[in-house]
Amino acid sequence: MTPQHNGAATPAIRVPDAPITLSTASVYPEKVPSAFEIAALLGYDGVEVMVSTDASSQDLNVLRRLSDYHQVPIKSIHSPCLLLTQRVWGREPWGKLVRSKEVAEALGAEVVVVHPPFRWQREYAREFVDGLARMQEETDVLFAVENMFPLKARGAEAGMYLPDWNPVDQDYPYVTLDLSHTAVSGSDALAMADGLGRRLRHVHLADGVGITNKDEHLVPGRGSQPCGPMLERLAEDGYRGHICLEVNTRRAASRAQRMEDLAEALAFARLHLAAAHRTWEVTPAGEITQRSLR
Repeated sequence: MTPQHNGAATPAIRVPDAPITLSTASVYPEKVPSAFEIAALLGYDGVEVMVSTDASSQDLNVLRRLSDYHQVPIKSIHSPCLLLTQRVWGREPWGKLVRSKEVAEALGAEVVVVHPPFRWQREYAREFVDGLARMQEETDVLFAVENMFPLKARGAEAGMYLPDWNPVDQDYPYVTLDLSHTAVSGSDALAMADGLGRRLRHVHLADGVGITNKDEHLVPGRGSQPCGPMLERLAEDGYRGHICLEVNTRRAASRAQRMEDLAEALAFARLHLAAAHRTWEVTPAGEITQRSLR
């Protein structure tokens, strides 16, 4: 039954079709199987597999069995492009992307998250934009390049990435926006989202207070980033990409505390995605009016 006030129908809140997923990195130091178990227990819509030194994150058959057993779909693959994963799936960066694409296709994942090249990967960096565009033409899987951050020393910035850590002005068809990284770089996350427009297809939802050179990945709501307003803005704009919780729970004293943190993160995301872009008010005369949140 539709709720009513004085005989008038009250509009229902519309939640966008944006799955809320859990990164396997969010359960570290537990392993990938724990991420699937926790995602199923808490009601996440899927999992993002961070391909890491954990052997189970690299094994297509293991990932398929975990997904089937827990009935949790794999929505995205994070390519092994961290410093710690330089030897995972080979040392050749294009080979890593090809393998990431193949695994994503085999598992039905929709997105491959990739970082821009490190500055010392000069040949890879030189071909990165054009090469990624060519790869994109060959698959329905979206390669979403993630925003990173500069390192700072004695007040000066040292760029680690080419062509840049900021993807807004780069010619990438699709982008991942990470709100822990915006905290480190001192970026305006909402302005970046506006600048990306429809190219924004994946969000790493986390928080941070902006400590120099420290990528915190706090539970959303525990830092200074506009996590709530970002989700509400995306909902208002009809966002259909993914919201992936990529938070740091390594300091959790127990699995119970880790699950509490991840349950809080999921509740935060669902609450703010469901927030109506207009507030419905009742006037003294009993009329229902709208007030824009912007």
